[in-house]
Amino acid sequence: MAPPPLLASLLLAGLALMLAAGVAEGKPHVNHGKFKDGPWTVGQATFYGGRDGSGTTNGGACGFEDELAKDYGALTAAVSPVLYSEGAGCGACYEVRGPEEGGVGSGPNKSVVVTATNQAPPPVSGQKGEHFDLTMPAFLQIAKEKAGIVSISYRRVACVRQGGIRYTITGNKNYNMVMVTNVGGEGDVVALSVKGNKRVKWTEMKRSWGQLWTTEVDLTGESLTYRVMTGDHRKATSWHVMPLDWQFGKTYQATKNF
Repeated sequence: MAPPPLLASLLLAGLALMLAAGVAEGKPHVNHGKFKDGPWTVGQATFYGGRDGSGTTNGGACGFEDELAKDYGALTAAVSPVLYSEGAGCGACYEVRGPEEGGVGSGPNKSVVVTATNQAPPPVSGQKGEHFDLTMPAFLQIAKEKAGIVSISYRRVACVRQGGIRYTITGNKNYNMVMVTNVGGEGDVVALSVKGNKRVKWTEMKRSWGQLWTTEVDLTGESLTYRVMTGDHRKATSWHVMPLDWQFGKTYQATKNF
């Protein structure tokens, strides 16, 4: 039996108030479910940089440099163009398994988890699978330095991050640039939207390169909310992560992650 019109109206009004309250409290929208590990695939690995990871955070095709690079530590990799995917693969995590224990060039551990932070050259002729150019700290986990290049198997795995998603904004009121880092779950970012608390409606940002996203919409003077979509189509909304008095050149961290 349908409720009386007046009761139905009151129920709808109450639901609307509950939803509005959730938004006002800044509760981020996060899709349920967990990222599932991918299948094992063959490839090969080399290394670059120093034993402490030096020389691997000074720029790079993803744009994670200096302070931003600290989100990912020393266990990172430059990945082949296919995995880099014109920047869409930045931030993805891979478990890399080296030669069999006791085999030629085998290292102390069976595998290591790395984050894609740069682009590597494609595989050379005759090599199977994709190329990982690991930092030396990562390479030494699975192989000996003298091996130089080793056959590996790898799979896509979930990224485990500490704290919420981070947004670094640079540029000016006519050209805003936002770098997204510390993304959990699938780890990559394939779409980014921004919304202000007044005049700026949901606006889709464009990838400039790596994980740097841009818009020419004036975002100044507004509290900013960002919505991230990862490669598995999960979304996370960071409500009002940038306050009304946000400043260019600063990094702002959400309370939640994937």
